[in-house]
Amino acid sequence: MTLHSDVAELLAGAGIVDVDVDDAVADEHVRSSAYQRVVSVTASSRSRDRDRAIVATILRDPLDIVSKTAVAALVDTIAMKVTGPVEFRQWSAELLPEIDQLESEAYREFIRRRIDDWLFHLSIEDGHMPTQAELAKATDWMQRRLAEESTSPAVLALLAESARTKKTRNIAKNRAGSSQLRTE
Repeated sequence: MTLHSDVAELLAGAGIVDVDVDDAVADEHVRSSAYQRVVSVTASSRSRDRDRAIVATILRDPLDIVSKTAVAALVDTIAMKVTGPVEFRQWSAELLPEIDQLESEAYREFIRRRIDDWLFHLSIEDGHMPTQAELAKATDWMQRRLAEESTSPAVLALLAESARTKKTRNIAKNRAGSSQLRTE
């Protein structure tokens, strides 16, 4: 497969006809934008049957940063759509063999950590009360996201006490004391 045929296949599969394939091949910014549109169409589909093939195709891009960004966006979008951690774990397990093909170890690790963060987040949404050790494994990004979004006083108290950054601890502390939280 060539980059040209991969981009053409992704765009056609997503029904995107207003992107010039030659322009996308020549310019990584155009290609990255096209991938984001493909990810959006893919994530909005009810079927998850093509996700692994789409990820495999995107990950063949010669620029790891372009492919990593698109795959991370798909992971984020699907995580926000699933019904819980079990569904997300099954979905993400299908992608791991493809993610392992990324040349850059740092990018492979980034996507794996993003998946782990979402599994952590989804388990909390599903009623799991995390320990300090579990919280310590979450990235600063996920800790802050939980501080900004969680409605659990216990989770916010844990974050206020144990989050890595002062900003995240303060967000959690302020939200834990908010009267709005108690009425949600």
